[in-house]
Amino acid sequence: MSDQTESISQQEARNAVEGAHLAFSAVAQFDQSKIDRICETMARVALAESARLGLMAHEETGFGKPEDKREKNRFAAEDVWNYFRDLKTVGVIRETDSIVEIASPRGVVAAIIPSTNPTSTAIFKIIISIKSRNTIVLSPHPSAARSIAETTRLMRDAAIKEGLPPDAICCLTNSTLEGTEALMKHKRTAVILATGGIGLVRAAYSSGKPAFGVGPGNVPVFIEKTANVEKAVSDILTGTCFDNGTICASEQSVVADAPVADQVREQFKSQGGYFLSAAEAEKVAQVLITEKRTLNPKIVGKSAEYIANLAGVSVPGGTRCLLAECGGVGRDFPWSTEKLSPTLAFFVADGVEAGARRCLEVLQFGGMGHTAGMHTNNRAAAIAFGAQMPASRIVINSPTTHGAIGFSTDLSPSMTLGCGSWGGNVTSDNVSPRHLMDIKRVAFETRAVNASQKNSPVQTTAAMPEKSQIDNGKKVKREEIARIVDRFLSQKLAAPPAPPKIEVSAPIAANPPTSTPSESPVKTIIHELKINDANNGSKPKAVDFVSEDDVKRAIDKSEKIYITAKTIITPSARDLGEEKEIFAKVQ
Repeated sequence: MSDQTESISQQEARNAVEGAHLAFSAVAQFDQSKIDRICETMARVALAESARLGLMAHEETGFGKPEDKREKNRFAAEDVWNYFRDLKTVGVIRETDSIVEIASPRGVVAAIIPSTNPTSTAIFKIIISIKSRNTIVLSPHPSAARSIAETTRLMRDAAIKEGLPPDAICCLTNSTLEGTEALMKHKRTAVILATGGIGLVRAAYSSGKPAFGVGPGNVPVFIEKTANVEKAVSDILTGTCFDNGTICASEQSVVADAPVADQVREQFKSQGGYFLSAAEAEKVAQVLITEKRTLNPKIVGKSAEYIANLAGVSVPGGTRCLLAECGGVGRDFPWSTEKLSPTLAFFVADGVEAGARRCLEVLQFGGMGHTAGMHTNNRAAAIAFGAQMPASRIVINSPTTHGAIGFSTDLSPSMTLGCGSWGGNVTSDNVSPRHLMDIKRVAFETRAVNASQKNSPVQTTAAMPEKSQIDNGKKVKREEIARIVDRFLSQKLAAPPAPPKIEVSAPIAANPPTSTPSESPVKTIIHELKINDANNGSKPKAVDFVSEDDVKRAIDKSEKIYITAKTIITPSARDLGEEKEIFAKVQ
């Protein structure tokens, strides 16, 4: 890239933010009816053009299916808008006798739009930004720039007719990393909505601005023995095949309970799944990932037959999904990673506890905080399973693709899914207009600071003189006041009682076992990290598994993490650990 191109893209970003900031001064003063009228008009035109925009996105990127992209556009324009249509975003939005909440917009939203879901994400981010009285500048992925620009143009033109300032919505035409960085770091940028790869999300969080980023998805799904196996397999195929797996919440691995494993296999075969032989699975694995062990962009959003042909493997006509029996999780098992295509790793686990551990391993390898799924008719088991998963969304008896975004569940409908602290994100929510508002709270006094006032609305008995001491207007002696204060403080400072024990009638425990290697193959630094002992000279012990959280803990403690060639290290953990020189190899 030439210096001139870099300068043009950066200047365009700066100009766009300045224009959006000036427009914000007007938008922030709009009343609720005007904001809603503008959003209604934008949603209507996006819905009417959803098929054309979906086809345009498919043709430009080569990802997914036109009909599924149309449905994602419809979801963003119709379902999302209908859900938030009556949400108050102007003035007083909630009021009680003691607290009045007042909405305040944030300013200019920097919206990073991916190539996998370009038009639907653009529709979604434009609607939630304007609904919350912000303005927005979109930075499109270069490979989807035309379809994102057209989506923006349609919605912007419709909004202008309803009185929205022209600069309130802008899409950058010179899409470069330098321009995106200038957009995110501009002093007038108020908040960032970052959807994209790990590097981009990290750049958003390091920009110095509030940012809602999302982490990668590597979604495991457990089919428990009480599940309706036929429906479970149908749901999984629906999810992983939808738009050829380009939604980050799509299923990536299946863990079958041993008692129903054969039945699960037969259902996959009868519903369009194809189980590869060991040799065929190895060939496909070579096209799933690159030599650097990263996802091969050439297979993202492609059909199962396309991927098989690329690998030189012959599959029956009409094959919807490729499945491979997987012997483990980690760098040596390419099928266990996020593949963003209709390809599934297949595991068998004997019992719910073993199945939960395997799902935990898959998440720790590359999907921390995102989504997990389970098919079961045991509600208690589902809740206990969810308690073990380091995931923000645990979808039960539904395609994770559709359940996570709120299409088939009552979750808030969203095209931006937070991954919480597990994934290094600021929120575990499905991002919505609520996240783009600051809420001011007018709080009226409910407990008087001077507790001795007779007319105090609320007084704690520990701080009040006894009735015998205030009868007939008698004054309280100093000694008695001191005694009352001491009693009050002793009660306030007393250690809180232990939380009640919660028992779940289910076949799995509330927390994954970690006591011994035989109980759980998933180990954490807390239990495995061994430092040279100056007293006994013991040899440091290598760990079996390292996540990004493990690396962060080691950095905080200025410790090393001892590894061998067989240690499973998540991609994000490896990047951070090598950068900070945390790893030490042992024999």
